[in-house]
Amino acid sequence: MARAITLAGPISLSQYMAAANGHYYDTRDPLGARGDFTTAPEVSQMFGELIGLALTDLWHRAGQPAARYVEYGPGRGTLAADALRAMATVGLAPPVHLIETSGALRERQAAAVPSAEWHLELMSVPEDGALLVVANEFFDALPIRQLVKTQDGWRERLVGCQDTLFLPVMGNTVFDPIVPPQLRDAPDGSVLETSPASVAVMRTLARRIVAQGGAAIVVDYGYDGPAIGDTFQAVRGHAFANPFENPGEHDLTAHVDFGTLAEAARAEGAVVHGPVGQGAFLEALGIGSRAAALAAAAPERAASIEVDRARLTGADQMGTLFKVIAVTAPGWPAPEGFGS
Repeated sequence: MARAITLAGPISLSQYMAAANGHYYDTRDPLGARGDFTTAPEVSQMFGELIGLALTDLWHRAGQPAARYVEYGPGRGTLAADALRAMATVGLAPPVHLIETSGALRERQAAAVPSAEWHLELMSVPEDGALLVVANEFFDALPIRQLVKTQDGWRERLVGCQDTLFLPVMGNTVFDPIVPPQLRDAPDGSVLETSPASVAVMRTLARRIVAQGGAAIVVDYGYDGPAIGDTFQAVRGHAFANPFENPGEHDLTAHVDFGTLAEAARAEGAVVHGPVGQGAFLEALGIGSRAAALAAAAPERAASIEVDRARLTGADQMGTLFKVIAVTAPGWPAPEGFGS
C-alpha cells in the first residue's frame, strides 16, 4: 500500500481502511484476552441466547414460516452457537448461513457451528424462506469517508505516505453539496463521517428482508446521526493505537451512524425499530431472569455472572454506547425490546 500511494498519490480513508482491515481479519483471530478486543458474545452466553430468543419470538408471532439464520461477521461463531442453542429449545432449528471473508475466522466458526454454510456476501444466500439476521459489531469495521470543514469548504481527508509513514492529508475537491444542510455551517475543523459501504450493505439486506420476510437485529457502538465527530480509531491489545501506524496489524473501526442505517433500510420499504441502548434492550428481553437462572445452576459463578451482566448492560460500560436497531419486513410483528 505504501508503494502504491507513493507512486499514485493519496487514497481515500475508505480505501485505506478496507485494505488494512482486509489483511488484519484474514490473518488472525483478534478476539479474546489474547487478541485485541472482546465482543459481547465473548463476555457471556446470555447475549447470544437472548438475541436468538428474540428472533425466535418474532418467528413464532409471524406464523412460523420457513426461515434461515444469517449472521454478518460472526467472529468465532460464539453468538451463533448460543443463539441457535436457545432457538432449538423453543422449536426452531433453521439452516445457518455465515457471511465471513476471513479464512482464519471461518476455521473457528466451523468448530462452533459445524452445520453452517459460508458466504462472502448476502447475494449467495438462498432466496427462499424468511431471513433471521444478526449483525453484532459488524458495521463498525466497514470503511468510512471523512469530510473536514475548512475555510474553503468541506474537503475529504485522504491518506498519504511519506518515507513509508502513513499520514492524513487534505484533498482538494469541495464536497459541500453532499453535507446535510443542518451541518454545513459547522465550525472549521469539524469532521463528518459517512460510510457508503454500510449504506450499501443495509439496503441490500433490507431489500431481501422485504422480499422474503424476516427480521434483522443490528448491534454496535454508535450514535443516532448524522452528526459531527471524528470516531476513526485503532485498537490493539485492548488499548487504543495510532490508526495510521502499521496498517493491517490492528483493528480499524468507527462509530456507527444508526440514523443513516435506518434511513437506508426504510428506503427499501423495511420497518425500523430503535435505536435503543444495548442495556435497555437486554433488560427488556429478560437478562436479569437469565442471569438469576444461571447463578442458581452454578452458585460458585454467581458473582462473575453478575459482573458479566453489568458489563453488557451498565451505562458506564456497554449499556448505552452500544445501540440496537431491528429491521423487519412489512407485516411482521414488532420485536420485543424496543418499547411499545
